[in-house]
Amino acid sequence: MNEPISVLLVDDHEVVRQGLRAFLEAHPEFVVVGEAGSGKEAVRLTEEHIPDVVLMDLIMPEMDGVEATRQVKTVSPRTQIVVLTSYHEDEHIFPALQAGAISYILKDVKMERLADAIQRAARGEVTLDPQVAARVIQELHGARGCAPRSGDDINPFTELTRREMEVLKLIANGQSNSQIAGQLVISEHTVKGHVSNI
Repeated sequence: MNEPISVLLVDDHEVVRQGLRAFLEAHPEFVVVGEAGSGKEAVRLTEEHIPDVVLMDLIMPEMDGVEATRQVKTVSPRTQIVVLTSYHEDEHIFPALQAGAISYILKDVKMERLADAIQRAARGEVTLDPQVAARVIQELHGARGCAPRSGDDINPFTELTRREMEVLKLIANGQSNSQIAGQLVISEHTVKGHVSNI
């Protein structure tokens, strides 16, 4: 039998952490290794436990989820971050993804879909909430359709290749790496490479 996926829960609301813990502990494929009520605590517990996946809230005291994501990826590059938040504005989405989060899920998600996102993250696969995926695609289309902007306004997505754009759109449609590989007639290993580049 496969080892269970180790998960660290990070949210400043205890009731949210308890609900997530109760759900995950009812499933043998997960083991909750700790809970953190702040970004600072999340980094410390990551260093201590090296979890497979961190479920990360964004708005927290001491250190927000974006900075915590950046520091978690520094202390444990193999740990995957799944952002679980109520916020779907650009000022939250893009910094979190740029800091190293592999997935971005909104808190109105069904629990089974969240479980699927955690399993996919543990395999290095991306899950984006449909609203978030739509914003990423709009940003990409804007980047492709506009002349380059000056200075700090340069869009980070303009450097994606045509194939990387295709892969990102299929991810946004909820397809797995193996489904993307089949559709684009490339190996799953190649898909993973494109995902890493994206």
